[in-house]
Amino acid sequence: MKAILATLCAAAAALAFSAPAAAQSPIELKLGHVGEPGSIFQLSSDEYAKRVNQKLAGKVKIVTYGSSQLGGDKELIQKLKLGTVDMAVPSTVMSSEVDLYGIFELPYMVKDREHMKRIEKEVFWPALEPATEKKGLKVLAVWENGYRHITNNKRPVRVPKDLEGFKLRVPEGKWRVKMFQEYGANPSPMKFSELFTALQTGVMDGQENPFTQIYSAKLQEVQKYLSLSGHVYTPAYLLVGKTKYEQLPADVRKVLEDTAKEVQAFVYATAEKQESELLGKLKAAGMQVNEVDKNAFIAASKGIYDDFAKDVPAAKPLIEKAVALGK
Repeated sequence: MKAILATLCAAAAALAFSAPAAAQSPIELKLGHVGEPGSIFQLSSDEYAKRVNQKLAGKVKIVTYGSSQLGGDKELIQKLKLGTVDMAVPSTVMSSEVDLYGIFELPYMVKDREHMKRIEKEVFWPALEPATEKKGLKVLAVWENGYRHITNNKRPVRVPKDLEGFKLRVPEGKWRVKMFQEYGANPSPMKFSELFTALQTGVMDGQENPFTQIYSAKLQEVQKYLSLSGHVYTPAYLLVGKTKYEQLPADVRKVLEDTAKEVQAFVYATAEKQESELLGKLKAAGMQVNEVDKNAFIAASKGIYDDFAKDVPAAKPLIEKAVALGK
């Protein structure tokens, strides 16, 4: 009996050494976002996935899911914490997760992308990112959603008073709600995936978004007026759930992080190109476009800055620093 067992063990060992090792499947990472095809979210996420999949071929495969397939922004953040989604690209909603992100909800805070780069270096990474990690999330890179403008079906908006009584959809971030309440509108947070129907049916009169989101979601089909307010510049963030992310090999994490930051240049260049191209397309689609009195909006925004500084005292020095970086 012992002789038989010895023979079987020897045969198994020989087979193990002679057979080729089974190919290991790459780690699949799910990246979710709310952007429609053609949006800056979709273009950024797909570019990132392409570069990572080339660099980590056989080790990691990022699969992107746009159009809220894996949920809206709040759901995606919850799924990151649970580990059921690996990556997401939220924007405004982060101010409801970490109060300090509200600095990016303040009207006319960010002057341009060069100003944003300075804010990112001197405000975001030292203060906001560590606060994010305390919530079980980690930011790999700061990307972009863009400059936001107001659309509606009632009338051109030139000064804040023109917004009085508007049923206005806003993202799921409390400071955007407060901003438009200050301007006299009746803002309501709503998932982006529900917006087209709400505008089409008259549940909402208008909304505010960057050109990339307006055009890719075909909002020009259900909105008549486009007012170039540029009231907020919204960064976007490539986010991961901290616990699950830290289980990945260190060399994989390094590539994921380095590539995320490397893609920022692509994001900014693409967003800048889209700004001029998409405005032309929105005009061609029949939208009536008008300039706004930005000084009137800035004057009407003082209360929002004051309320935010009172509500989030730790943000006051960050606001002062961010403003100084724009001078």
